Amino acid sequence: MTQIITWNVNGVRAAARNGFLDWLQQAKPHVLCLQETKAHPADLDNSLREPPGYTTMWAPAVKKGYSGVAAFWRKRNKPVEVEALGVPEFDDEGRTQILHYERFTLINAYFPNSQAEGARLPYKLRFCEAILDYCEQLRRDGRHVVICGDYNIAHKEIDLARPKQNVKNPGFLPEERAFMDGFISAGYVDTFRHFCEDPGHYTWWSYRARAREKNIGWRIDYHCVNAEFLSAVKECSILSNVSGSDHCPVRLTLKRKSPQ
Repeated sequence: MTQIITWNVNGVRAAARNGFLDWLQQAKPHVLCLQETKAHPADLDNSLREPPGYTTMWAPAVKKGYSGVAAFWRKRNKPVEVEALGVPEFDDEGRTQILHYERFTLINAYFPNSQAEGARLPYKLRFCEAILDYCEQLRRDGRHVVICGDYNIAHKEIDLARPKQNVKNPGFLPEERAFMDGFISAGYVDTFRHFCEDPGHYTWWSYRARAREKNIGWRIDYHCVNAEFLSAVKECSILSNVSGSDHCPVRLTLKRKSPQ
């Protein structure tokens, strides 16, 4: 089996101060995808750049202290190739890493926040469409796809604790939800929802008003796969007991063999 964990750490140095490296050695994912690292690798300690048992690769934003993604993998889970999306307006913000494996392509994505009043909604929707176009090209090439990361979108009312109060807020805007509708309709599967249709499961909580303690949260972090690859997925779990960020990790477990 292969375990892939995605986690928006909201600053990898802050996460390290909160036990990230201890968690990594306990969880031992085969591949770990981080979002919102807010760091350039040259500015990090070796403990983060070279944690025991892992190779790391970083895709920071040009702007220091902002955005950025990173991937950690064990020696036996080294990708064949790693690249970015190839679109400067997204690559300059460190929005993606694309890890090509023999069985599938893994996309580590940090979707933009549309911000108050939808200030960055056009940028976000361009990113969404670019990701979908890239995934569709992979499928046309006969490739399977796993798209993990912080989508910054709660798709349906079940995916946040207070939907009615948030209909005009970033992350639950009609345009964002419409993209998710179209994404799913295009043949992609929200793996957590495939296995669990229950409410009350979230991946992000505000730091305010003891929201996490009260479980007033949003489910905005995902592992999605193309429908043809679904039979390779064993489970998807939200690791809500893991602290260290305002997000929690989400784990995807793939079976040993993929569909032909």
